[in-house]
Amino acid sequence: MIRTEEDFKNGQVLLIDKPLEWTSFQVVNKLRWHIKQRFKLKKIKVGHAGTLDPLATGLLIICTGKQTKEIHTYQGQIKEYTGTFSIGATTPSYDLETEVNEIFSTNHITEALLKETTKQFLGEIQQKPPIFSAIKKDGKRLYELARKGETTEIKARAVTVSEFEITNINLPKVDFRVVCSKGTYIRSLAYDFGKALHSGAHLSALRRTKIGDFSVEKSASIESFIERLKD
Repeated sequence: MIRTEEDFKNGQVLLIDKPLEWTSFQVVNKLRWHIKQRFKLKKIKVGHAGTLDPLATGLLIICTGKQTKEIHTYQGQIKEYTGTFSIGATTPSYDLETEVNEIFSTNHITEALLKETTKQFLGEIQQKPPIFSAIKKDGKRLYELARKGETTEIKARAVTVSEFEITNINLPKVDFRVVCSKGTYIRSLAYDFGKALHSGAHLSALRRTKIGDFSVEKSASIESFIERLKD
């Protein structure tokens, strides 16, 4: 589908498959630059509806023009993720951004225990965001404090997990699928899941597969979007 300058100004919803190690803002900036170049625009509004960590891949909803006013409606929708927990070790960031800081026994971990433990996280749960997150406290991002070695108290908040299933087990790797509300940190879920197993865990892979009715299967890579812009 060929889009015109007016299409982008009036508002488009673009489904992009974010690549590994890109920030969500880098994706937005890249697409904005190419849209501006293609139509020789001085400026155009472009924004995303829900951050994905650099170490995550998958569905990113990008809005342009007047559609940026509707970003909040997409941010609040139910999300689905797939990924991998590494059992038996924790990291300060709860993922692979930081090195392993503690090792735990996994001798007692069984398939039955893993699947039974998921039940503890269904429904409304209290969850603390990771210290390595973009949440602001006293005007500063938590990850900025964490990288300086500063500690701060983070309040738990209510999130909802409507589905949580183990899809493959190859210890220490455990694959999962989660359907959850806005504000859920899958890294925190990994950490809390490890504790509930009387072991430890961190997130070693994450992919966002759905936001509301939007699926990553309908998304485009950054490269293919840019190629289509040239048509």
